[in-house]
Amino acid sequence: MQQLLRVHNVMLSRDGFGAGEHQSLERPFGHADPAVLGAWAFATASWPNRTEPGGTRGLDDLFMREFGRNIGAEIMGRNKFGPQRGPWRDHEWRGWWGDEPPFHTPVFVLTHHPRPSFSLSDTTFHFVGGEPAAVLEQAKEAADGRDVRLGGGATTIRQFLDADLVDTLHVAVSPVELGAGSRLWTSPDELCDRFHLEVVPSPSGVTHHLFWRR
Repeated sequence: MQQLLRVHNVMLSRDGFGAGEHQSLERPFGHADPAVLGAWAFATASWPNRTEPGGTRGLDDLFMREFGRNIGAEIMGRNKFGPQRGPWRDHEWRGWWGDEPPFHTPVFVLTHHPRPSFSLSDTTFHFVGGEPAAVLEQAKEAADGRDVRLGGGATTIRQFLDADLVDTLHVAVSPVELGAGSRLWTSPDELCDRFHLEVVPSPSGVTHHLFWRR
């Protein structure tokens, strides 16, 4: 079976931004409010950090359940991993997720600055440079026949799209505008020369955009 590079559950504003400006340790999404962009996901029964019974079922929950299906590795940009820029000054910083990251696979973090790999629970972070195609080959090898998830942020996803490496995308667009930040697109129609697109509104207020390669 062919290995796929998949984008899944990426949260976007109505004007195409996946995060706002001025990211910091206290504000991983910059001036964007993740509680608004991710409200549809946090409300589902399958949200992995749910601490109480309940949660919504239906369309949004289906997409949450698909998050880890057949995923053997993840690629993410450095800004998704953390707020540091330039050479790594603090190796004690090990990401936003604490001792139990939600990935459960090898994760390849794109960076121009080397850093030793480390493991937290069943997730191992590797810090890699190079062109998107070369990084994807490393991730595919680590995935051992399963798919690779391209986890974001928006700038990283756009790099792999522009290199024509992405096979499927799922983008959840919230009815808010950010005005500035890390942008995936001006319009989803930008991708329709290479992808089929179906747009599915959800009762939660988000609109799910599903793309698959032509």
